[in-house]
Amino acid sequence: MSDLIPIKRALISVSDKAGLVPFAKRLAGHGVTIISTGGTARVLADAGVEVVPIDRVTGFPEMMDGRVKTLHPKIHGGLLALRDNATHTQAMTQHGIEPIDLVCINLYPFEKTIAQSGVADEEAIEQIDIGGPSMIRSGAKNHRYVAVVTDPSQYESVGDEVDSHKGATGVKTRARLAAQAFGRTASYDTAIAAWMSKFDDQAGSDGLFPDPLTLRLTLLDRLRYGENPHQEAAVYGMPGCAEAGVTGARQLHGKQLSFNNLNDADAALELVKEFATPAAAMIKHTNPCGLAVGDTPAQAFDRAYSGDPLAAFGGIVALNRQVDLETAQRITAPGPDGGPKFLEVILAPGYDEDALALLRDRWKNVRLLAVGPLPGPEARDPQLLTLKTITGGVLAQQRDMSDMSPQGWRHVTGPVPDGAAMKTLHVAWCAAKHVKSNAIVIARDMALAGAGAGQMDRVESCKIAVAKANAREQTRSQGAVAASDAFFPFRDGPDVLIAAGVKAIVQPGGSKRDDDTIAACNESGVSLFFTGRRHFRH
Repeated sequence: MSDLIPIKRALISVSDKAGLVPFAKRLAGHGVTIISTGGTARVLADAGVEVVPIDRVTGFPEMMDGRVKTLHPKIHGGLLALRDNATHTQAMTQHGIEPIDLVCINLYPFEKTIAQSGVADEEAIEQIDIGGPSMIRSGAKNHRYVAVVTDPSQYESVGDEVDSHKGATGVKTRARLAAQAFGRTASYDTAIAAWMSKFDDQAGSDGLFPDPLTLRLTLLDRLRYGENPHQEAAVYGMPGCAEAGVTGARQLHGKQLSFNNLNDADAALELVKEFATPAAAMIKHTNPCGLAVGDTPAQAFDRAYSGDPLAAFGGIVALNRQVDLETAQRITAPGPDGGPKFLEVILAPGYDEDALALLRDRWKNVRLLAVGPLPGPEARDPQLLTLKTITGGVLAQQRDMSDMSPQGWRHVTGPVPDGAAMKTLHVAWCAAKHVKSNAIVIARDMALAGAGAGQMDRVESCKIAVAKANAREQTRSQGAVAASDAFFPFRDGPDVLIAAGVKAIVQPGGSKRDDDTIAACNESGVSLFFTGRRHFRH
């Protein structure tokens, strides 16, 4: 048989009417008979497109509030019949079934419905499409003969195909459309299964861990390579995620984002989400090398960049406020050593026009990302899971969303710090949560001064944090504060920090040797706080 299948009859039934009429008119222009349902039929008829109502084909009226209209042998027989199979064609003749050569379906907006707040279960259930996925699957299974269109974004290419072949489709196009169709129904069913898991007592709190856990991911872009040039890579998006993130960002300038750019940009953005006040973070290899809060985003950036200008070279900067001209001027100004700054990515909720123009003019290749409004620390989505692949499986956990504010800390010993010191301790504690464990952070003046990350023992992390803090200025650790992402198993770590001049420490507590750490702080008049909660990050 020829690879080309002429379209004589098409069934169109869509929820999203965008682009529908021009597409239907292109089909009708090739003499295609268009069968349609309900609201779709009305829209087409009002636009002057001749339509055959579905009930004229099936002999049954739409019923049960539209729940039953296309679930009929004259529809599915027309989609599933093999046109070169004598038994199939005989059955079609016997039962008055005519072939359907193209089916255009987009599904009830279930995902959009459940994304709204306060939606009743009954309303969500009514948006579970039954006939649509059935027709899509029937047509896609029989793609040797049937073209399946599932999204308005396909109208132009399919229309071009039909025009170029004088009303027919080619087998490669039908196969490609079928693959996309099965991907769409899989994604749709996954969204329904995830929502329904809240009714499953075995799925954990709020249905977080259903069995099976099925992921819906949409290919956003093929990347140049992965962490290293010999690794292929791509970035996928999670449909339905409403929280601002790098996958939904608009790139306003610069080169294509790389795997490492995206990974680091996500780390930077998640860190500044911790703060309700203006904050800026510098990230290198997913670890903060700069973090600060300020009265303005410009001040926060200056403080963050000054934390470790050497490490900031080629880094990622995120801000939790709109970038205004003053902030852009600080970003583009020479560094503390008088040399030019070099940044890979800048991301923020948005940019003033003059700020955007300045940044574009300063760097040809810097990636500028606008992520949209950020949620406050308390408004981030607790239903998003953190996933880590391991060979043969995936580890899944809740996001680390605990309250980071000092209100819940226990003051264990030492003098009560003033307000500025407590704000700096808060900055240090938030930074420690985002530094790879074992994590030790030193901060002063509401900004990160030095961090020890990813060491095999905590005392070595303390030594590195002190060395980083004092790399440019030997006394920067004097009067600073420190944070540890987990308890100190011995007093040797606190002793290193105290010897460097640290005046306050925040840590989870809970070690069998907490008394040794308390004693070390008592001996030196150092303030000590226990949070009762650790923040490992691997």
